[in-house]
Amino acid sequence: MKSLFRPALSLALGLLLAFNVSAKEKVTVFAAASLTNAMNELGAEYDRKHDTETVFSFASSSTLARQIAQGAPAELFLSANQKWMDYLDENKAIDAGSRVTLLRNTLVLIAPKSSALNQVEISASWDLKQALGNSRMAVGDPDHVPAGRYAKQALENLALWQQAEPLLARANSVRGALALVERGESSLGIVYSTDAKVAKGVKQLAVFPQETHKPISYPMALVGKEHSKGAEGFYQFLQSDAAKAVFAKYGFGVN
Repeated sequence: MKSLFRPALSLALGLLLAFNVSAKEKVTVFAAASLTNAMNELGAEYDRKHDTETVFSFASSSTLARQIAQGAPAELFLSANQKWMDYLDENKAIDAGSRVTLLRNTLVLIAPKSSALNQVEISASWDLKQALGNSRMAVGDPDHVPAGRYAKQALENLALWQQAEPLLARANSVRGALALVERGESSLGIVYSTDAKVAKGVKQLAVFPQETHKPISYPMALVGKEHSKGAEGFYQFLQSDAAKAVFAKYGFGVN
C-alpha cells in the first residue's frame, strides 16, 4: 500500500508546485539602462511579497520607446528623459493619465580607476584632445540616447562640442559608454552619477553644472489602456517610500 501511496503523493506535490509556478503573474517592464541595478533589486523585492514574476528589458530609452510603439508587450515604461515618453504619448501607446515623473539624476565625467587624472575643471579652455591622448570619450550616442543628448547639451553650453564631437566613442546606451571606460577602451566618459556610483572600475572626475543641460528626469507610465493587476501594483510600489529609499541608495533624486 505504501509503495502505491508514495508515487501518488509525489505526483500530487509535483502538480501543486507546477500550479504555483504557473499561477505567478508575469509583469513586463521596459526601463532605461541606467535603472538596471535599482530596478532589479526592486523587482526582486516586489516579487517576494506578491505572486508575481517581474521581467525587465533594459536598453536606451529611444530603443525601448520605438519597440513599444511597434507593439512590444511592455506593461510599464520608465524613460531617462521626457522626450521618449512624449513620443509614446503622441502615438497613444501609453496611459497618459498614469504618467508621473519619478526620479532625477546628474551628469558626470568619469575615467578608469587607473587613470592619472583625479579631478578636472571643465570649461571652454579645457584641452579635451590632450586629456584624451590617443583615446576617445565614451558617451551614449547623442542622436538617440538620452544621456548622450544631455552630454551634447552640456558640451555645447560649455563651448566644447566642436572640439569633442570628432573624439566621441558613441555607445548604444549609457551603460555601454560606462563599459567602455571600465574596460579602459576610453580614457574618459560622460554618464549619469548613478552609473559611476555602481561601477567598480571607474572614478568620477567632475560634475556637469545642472544649468548646462536640461533637467535629467525619469518619467514612468503604464503602457496601453488596459492594465494587469500585477502591472498596476508594481507601478504603485515604485512610488512608495520603500521604493524611494532603494532609488536614493543608488544615487537617484526622488520626487
